[in-house]
Amino acid sequence: MTTESALDTALSQLKQAVSQLGLSENDWQTLSTPRRVLEVAVPLRRDNGNVEMYRGYRVQYSTTRGPSKGGVRFHPDIDMNETVALAMLMTWKCALTNLPYGGAKGGIAVDAGSLSLAENERLTRRYTSEILPIIGPERDIPAPDVGTDERNMAWMMDTYSVNAGFSVPGVVTGKPIVLGGSLGRTSATGDGVAISAREALRVRGINPQGATVAIQGFGKVGYWAAVACEQMGMKVVAVSDVHGGITGFSSIAAVWDHFKANGNINVPGSEKLTNDELLHLKVDVLVPAALADSITEKSAGGIQAKIVVEGANAPTTPGGDAILKENNILVVPDILANAGGVIVSYFEWVQDKQNYFWTADEVKQNLNEILMKSVREVEAMSEAKNVTWREAAMMLGVGRVAEAHKLRGLYP
Repeated sequence: MTTESALDTALSQLKQAVSQLGLSENDWQTLSTPRRVLEVAVPLRRDNGNVEMYRGYRVQYSTTRGPSKGGVRFHPDIDMNETVALAMLMTWKCALTNLPYGGAKGGIAVDAGSLSLAENERLTRRYTSEILPIIGPERDIPAPDVGTDERNMAWMMDTYSVNAGFSVPGVVTGKPIVLGGSLGRTSATGDGVAISAREALRVRGINPQGATVAIQGFGKVGYWAAVACEQMGMKVVAVSDVHGGITGFSSIAAVWDHFKANGNINVPGSEKLTNDELLHLKVDVLVPAALADSITEKSAGGIQAKIVVEGANAPTTPGGDAILKENNILVVPDILANAGGVIVSYFEWVQDKQNYFWTADEVKQNLNEILMKSVREVEAMSEAKNVTWREAAMMLGVGRVAEAHKLRGLYP
């Protein structure tokens, strides 16, 4: 379980942005309230015949700028408050990167690792059928998140399509390529983290070539971020997973090969670290790419990195954030740093709607273009208003949603 409420953290960041933007109490009431919240019971027939009940969620935080967009998470610790918080962050992230979406999030409180393949499929399909009335390519477009992958998206797409009576590939993103997925989607979030790290190094006057990077988390975000950082010339000196970390390895490829063969990252010849020790390494860039609340009031004081690039959603608590600011550590916030995933999800949705697909190079070029524009806007806002990058990113994202609300008006 997280040590602080993700919803409290998200609301605290929103309240600060509302104050800095000079928005009204009416604006606060509108921006701090999710548009639609759904909790469902998800029954699962286990392989042994027993029936178990799980709680499922789907939160559509905003639809002001377009259909809502957000991942589906299978994790035992998720609850409604966390789902609302993550949907809120998705709202500001989509607005910050100027995607025509609102934010959403969903999931089931279940340990995906405890499910057989057949159980996972049955649970995914039943969850999809329960949230079916509120999702769709023009309403709400789910995507993979913690504990889910392209296989789950294939099952969700098929379940929706069977009920529609025809194939609807645009109902989800993060699908297999043969079902309308996009090239570059798997690595997109990690690619975006690496782009953000490169630009933050530029701002701090540090040459990316040979800059040292420590990455907490070796999942879908952490691994691909490590690969992309190496391709850009940075030196990844430490990585970790839930069991702990290592340093002293030759390359990410060597760690990955060992992981595939042995199921762990303990490469022979490497030195073991705890996750806390990894956080406190003296490196140029620290990437928290695990779950929320890695950097707290307790752990932030020992961070020696010059730059923190948030690969995970809400990895820094307000108390931890204040310490990083006091220590002059540049933080690239999650709504900017990990936006690569939703940007390429948008590309997939566009390709599905057009039935015309792009090359991998086109995807990477367009991702770089959109993310670089957002980085420049955050940098400019930070300098103009003398605020942190997190505050600048929140002001841009929240400001755009508030403006859209104002222009659309209140019905009736």
